[in-house]
Amino acid sequence: MHLLKYLLLPFAWLYNLITRLRNYLYDIGHKKSFQFDTIVISVGNLNVGGSGKTPMVEYLIRLLCSQYKVATLSRGYGRKTKGFRIAKDDDTALTLGDEPYQIFRKFKERIVVAVGRQGIGHSHYFK
Repeated sequence: MHLLKYLLLPFAWLYNLITRLRNYLYDIGHKKSFQFDTIVISVGNLNVGGSGKTPMVEYLIRLLCSQYKVATLSRGYGRKTKGFRIAKDDDTALTLGDEPYQIFRKFKERIVVAVGRQGIGHSHYFK
């Protein structure tokens, strides 16, 4: 295990360099950032699956939907459709992706569920 630490060290340095460069580009205004007029909670990380993102989203929906108008936005991994889509009664796991469909079926009367490949960039729709 000690050897692996040293073998992976150059990748950690590269990741650090890329992250610092990206942040610098935002700092100098080369990459544009934006701010929402509403509260946004982002649930995610670098893990692909099995890290508890969907159960956390469901918990937040239960916690917040009685006080706020709640919408979820997901990439809709595994769906067969393209582009931005707001969930409707005739949608399935094939049109939304399995996890957005699961959330839609559980909470469809209380929230808006949407999928879109560009992720958070579509949140302006819910202002």
